[in-house]
Amino acid sequence: MPPTGEELKQPPWQENAEGKPRHIGIELEMSGLDLDALAAEVAGFFNLDVTSSGRYERQLQGDPAGDWVVELDYDLLKQLGREERGDKTLSDKIGQSAEEVLAWAAEALVPLEIVSPPLPLERLGEVETLIVHLRDAGAKGTADSAINAFGMQLNPELPSHEPGLIAASLKAFLCLYDWLYERADVDLSRRVTSYVDPFPTDYVKKLLAADYWPDLATLIDDYLIDNPTRNRALDMLPLFMFLDENRVRAKTGDALIKARPTFHYRLPDCQIDKPGWGLYVAWNDWVEVERLAADEERLQACCEAYSEFLGSPVKRLFSSWAKTVEAEWLVKAAGNGSQS
Repeated sequence: MPPTGEELKQPPWQENAEGKPRHIGIELEMSGLDLDALAAEVAGFFNLDVTSSGRYERQLQGDPAGDWVVELDYDLLKQLGREERGDKTLSDKIGQSAEEVLAWAAEALVPLEIVSPPLPLERLGEVETLIVHLRDAGAKGTADSAINAFGMQLNPELPSHEPGLIAASLKAFLCLYDWLYERADVDLSRRVTSYVDPFPTDYVKKLLAADYWPDLATLIDDYLIDNPTRNRALDMLPLFMFLDENRVRAKTGDALIKARPTFHYRLPDCQIDKPGWGLYVAWNDWVEVERLAADEERLQACCEAYSEFLGSPVKRLFSSWAKTVEAEWLVKAAGNGSQS
């Protein structure tokens, strides 16, 4: 049981595409501690060793799941930090003082980020306890400042690489998006950025169609036509890069896309300084997406209902799909343990 007293729900799929236990990567953005202090807190919690891979990043070694990373989430600073002072590098070209000014600005505006290795699902409770530990140590989240735009990102490993399961998961996410967004209560600082843009309505309507069950190539191509960007609440580009790198590279040259066999759920804020907040907030809502995706009959009915809602200006004006989801499409699964 997590220290918050909230239960971490179990997803419908426990194994990955290879028949082994599923893993999940977790990313947490925060402020309130400097780089070395935050690295020391995480390392102490898991009994890890801290090594430096640059002035703006620390690797924490010794976890059987792999290395943790604590870093300043700013690519230019990380690039500068890896360079040797004595070489004729970019750091020399812009000058020491310029880098220091940049670093000062970054410390005020850019979060530190904790990136976990792929952890077995059974270790989610450890991350929940880590969050409480960091809150007690002084970590601050999105709500601490009007300019903070800190997120928590979940990277749950896929249970299968079959296009049918991927399409079902996308359909389920789109059906539940309004509910997820309302539940996430995304801070203004993140809403006014493009970090978690919604999917275009035309793309949503295409996916919700009862006969939309394409092969993998078509699924990826259709996604890239309307979403050639990482800035989606559910970013599918890492997965599609893993499954078909050439197809993705042909449509986007974004070097920050990292191939991995996971969903990349980017919607939730990090509210680590809020008492009672924890991993369960985002994880339990994500489990509802998977449960809907795994229930073929309920998913089909929900897609039909949401398509009807999107096609009705009157319903869109005078009713709330998020409330409809809460009242009808989660409660129906209560008998299967989907809604507590």
